[in-house]
Amino acid sequence: MKLPSLVEQRCSHGAPALSEAELAPLLAQVPAWQRIGNRIERSYAFRDYHETIAFVNALAWMIHAQDHHPDLTVRYRHCIVSYTTHSAGHAVSLNDVVCAAKADAIYEERTQA
Repeated sequence: MKLPSLVEQRCSHGAPALSEAELAPLLAQVPAWQRIGNRIERSYAFRDYHETIAFVNALAWMIHAQDHHPDLTVRYRHCIVSYTTHSAGHAVSLNDVVCAAKADAIYEERTQA
């Protein structure tokens, strides 16, 4: 049986922190994301502020549906998305990586059009 891809998965309440051994192969599936301490983070680049805000709005729909909220830094031509799971002791959980993959899919969809 084939396991669902990260983008096909849903966040679950109470997701535990991932060990380094569990996290490494998952991060390989979202290579633009970096592990920085107790979080994962990526910066997305855009042509202008309008595109940046359109991405943030599309991201907000996904965030709401997954009920897993990142820290966002919104600038004129880029947005930094940072995920950590507070209920897992401020550590990286599967929820963070699932949402990273979903954010990447939103970005690809918006920048390929």
